[in-house]
Amino acid sequence: MHTKFPGFLAFLLLCLPVFSFAQDKMKPFALASNNPGKLSEVLPQVKASLENNGFTVVGEYSPYDGTHLVIVSNDVLKKAGTSHKRAGYIAAQRVALTQRGENVQVSYTYPPYMAAAYRVNVDLGDVAGALKTALGFEKLFGPGEGKTREELGKYHYMFGMEYFDDQMELAKFNSHAKAVETVEKNLAAGNTGVTKVYRVDIPGTEQVLIGVGMKRYDKGGVEGNKYMDDTFIMSEIDFKELRSSAHLPYELLINGKEVEALHARFRIAINFTDLSMMGANSFMNIMATPDAIRQALTKVAGGEIEDDF
Repeated sequence: MHTKFPGFLAFLLLCLPVFSFAQDKMKPFALASNNPGKLSEVLPQVKASLENNGFTVVGEYSPYDGTHLVIVSNDVLKKAGTSHKRAGYIAAQRVALTQRGENVQVSYTYPPYMAAAYRVNVDLGDVAGALKTALGFEKLFGPGEGKTREELGKYHYMFGMEYFDDQMELAKFNSHAKAVETVEKNLAAGNTGVTKVYRVDIPGTEQVLIGVGMKRYDKGGVEGNKYMDDTFIMSEIDFKELRSSAHLPYELLINGKEVEALHARFRIAINFTDLSMMGANSFMNIMATPDAIRQALTKVAGGEIEDDF
């Protein structure tokens, strides 16, 4: 018995890092820096540093004054997007620059958190490391309490609300090519209040990830539904001192012949897990948002709008 114990102990010690990793609590956003400066001056430095560290800028988006998003991808993220039939959501990571008074907050989505939320069983520690090298790292932030990988893999906000795999089914076509053509055509038309921010094609698959900005006014100045508007939504839910601007932009996924998107009750909640259900700055204030987003994205996808979702 004595001779076997050291070997058994060694086995346990080898297992400890795995157990520790599985139990580490994560948050959706990483704060790179929060220093005095002007957004317009910091932006070119951020983009150059990202590109110098192996990232490709696939799109940019300024949803409202004082906020600018830079969306990036690389070969590791694209490969991770092939790991299951809906893994394409992981292929783009979002970097945010937010002007707060005299300071510019630079933040980004934390890849291991997003991988866990999207059930992508790929270690994206190297991607997180590359973002840290490019931009810096002070701490993870967002919800007050973090989530483990296991918790994120089965996350939903509360009973009766959607999980990751409860997709919004927007439209279905006879071919993948027709699905892509229709979405691109409708985005280019600019009459839905939804605009294209970026596109990432997942190699070796029929997954195309398209990020979109959403405004309540379309190109012709016709008033739309305020509940799908990025500015309105973020004014209600993004109220902490450290802004969660990297929540934007929303995305849809052309997956084979189908066009789909993460359900808003999941897509919003996964980044704001501690948002209260009632009261000021709560889900109640954006209760109509999931349906409004679904209708807006259904128009872009070329699907049929239903009165009751």
